[in-house]
Amino acid sequence: MKLFTKSCTFILFLLLSTLALTAAPKERADIDAKYKWNMTDIYSDWDAWEQDLQRLEGLMDGYSDLKGTLSGGPESLLKAFTMREELGLIADRVQTYAGLIRALDNRDNEVYAKLQQVQILFSRFGTATSWFAPEMLEIPWETMEAVFNENPELGPYKFGVEDLYRQQAHVLDEQGERLLSYFSHFSGNPGNVYDQLSTADIQFGKITLSTGEEVQISEGEAGRIFATSRNHDDRKAAFLERNGTYNKNINTYAASYDGICQRDWAYAQARNYESTLEATLERNNIPVDVYLNLLEQGRAGTAPLQRYHKLRKEALGLEEYDGYDSAIPVIEFEKDYDYDSVAQMVQNSIKPLGKSYSKKQVQAFSPGWVDVYETPGKTTGAFSAGLYGVHPYMLLNYTNTLNDVFTLAHEMGHTVHTMLANEAQTFSNAGYTLFVAEVASTMAEAHLLEYMLDKSKDPKERLVLLSHAIDNIAGTFYTQVLFADYEYQVHKLVEEGQPITADVLNSVYHDVLVTFYGDAMDNHELYDVTWARIPHFSSVPYYVYQYATSYAASASLFKQMNEGSRKSKKQAKANYISLLQSGGSDYPVEQLKKAGVDMTQPQAVQAVIDNMDDLVNRYEKELKKLGLVD
Repeated sequence: MKLFTKSCTFILFLLLSTLALTAAPKERADIDAKYKWNMTDIYSDWDAWEQDLQRLEGLMDGYSDLKGTLSGGPESLLKAFTMREELGLIADRVQTYAGLIRALDNRDNEVYAKLQQVQILFSRFGTATSWFAPEMLEIPWETMEAVFNENPELGPYKFGVEDLYRQQAHVLDEQGERLLSYFSHFSGNPGNVYDQLSTADIQFGKITLSTGEEVQISEGEAGRIFATSRNHDDRKAAFLERNGTYNKNINTYAASYDGICQRDWAYAQARNYESTLEATLERNNIPVDVYLNLLEQGRAGTAPLQRYHKLRKEALGLEEYDGYDSAIPVIEFEKDYDYDSVAQMVQNSIKPLGKSYSKKQVQAFSPGWVDVYETPGKTTGAFSAGLYGVHPYMLLNYTNTLNDVFTLAHEMGHTVHTMLANEAQTFSNAGYTLFVAEVASTMAEAHLLEYMLDKSKDPKERLVLLSHAIDNIAGTFYTQVLFADYEYQVHKLVEEGQPITADVLNSVYHDVLVTFYGDAMDNHELYDVTWARIPHFSSVPYYVYQYATSYAASASLFKQMNEGSRKSKKQAKANYISLLQSGGSDYPVEQLKKAGVDMTQPQAVQAVIDNMDDLVNRYEKELKKLGLVD
């Protein structure tokens, strides 16, 4: 049980390419209040925030005084749980308030100092209350289970306690835990080396475009060229400079990644796990079969992905086609999507989910809930931040593009998910895992896509819409499965005692690249070093697969809602709403099973592959209408 695991995780929706804006962002004072957050829904001002911060510190001291009382019976347990929950609520509020205001202007150092106040307080308290889990585990589970069964008022806290006991076999004795703690500080060193090498020390060069313009390459600039330059040689030059820069330090990247894999395997063995994968998945009680099923089905279902890129190659008229050609649109299409019109469109698109869902989404568009437009210093991208007892806050940087349209739907999916979970669950059980988080967001996007395709008669717009949806599956599902496949193979080599060198890592990545893309791309040799560009491998090993599982689950549920008898479709929608309402009250795999998706079975993953195949078929028809392919 973690005291300050934020129940309203900031869900970031990272766009694969960022296009240059045509106009400078407006000042916040020039934007209508209905398009900006109303922070007074949380605190009237900083003085009120400060009062809660001081109150939190006092409660922390009181909580620490409870050490040694947990075995005193149900009254003592209830006191500890309720105080823990009160602490969590206040901590959530003070942290969110400071974090959201900071997101509106990252240049404000005074606000940053206040956010640091919270972080310092949390860190100090975490050390002072480390007694809780060991003391709890001293009580036999049979005794604890009887206490819960005989005292219904303790019910809301049972799942968290059960989860703590579930992992008891991997908790060492006091001496062992203390010994491992000595290594915690420098266990992050391999990841720090990666971060410094990829940010502070990386030096990209310049390239000369076909126009004669000299451009300084960066990750962002390379992405911009891939997405906007219609000259193939420009895109290739940007790729060669970007990936070539990583290749210059490839042996250092390999040593850093080897250190990360060796560290994780050492900790897994110390805690009696069979593998690093098992140790990672066990945190959320996810069977290893879920991961392996994802890899197996993903590898077997690459045909639609490869066919899509072959169609793109033909439509673009290219002799040579590679990953750096995959972001450029096959046609030029510009349309201005006004926020207010799109907001109504998003609301209309999810009406098939029923009145209760629709009502929540209308509420989510309330003035003060969404910060819509880019302003100086504002955090880029988009996210939805839930806050128990108040309401979610959604951040956008809306610029009237098609990407913005689907980003709005995506974040609204997260927002409504949070609203339903917070309404149905106690604070302790409301926060949901990443494993299910992307189900709601991608479900919202799927409904919007079908709505827009149904309404649009413009073949160019329909082609762009289908391309957007396919690229979303390619990026959120196939790419993440490819990454997960690579991670699994490298960690297995480490666990088998095999050497890890740059050549080994390049070879593993090359093999998975060919497995997923086959001859649909030329697979330039510098693509083999792509693993060195992916920060997730170093910062959060075995993490990215959850994007793919969420997308697969969403596709399966969407299929159930739209196929079969009227009765079965109605039941599928009811199951979906129940899934959102369940928050974090159960293990994610069990939550999805109750909703009708068993992630250990091939059918769960096959649904997204079938969806990809259908979209590519429709995409090909639109290409033929426009005369772009035979």
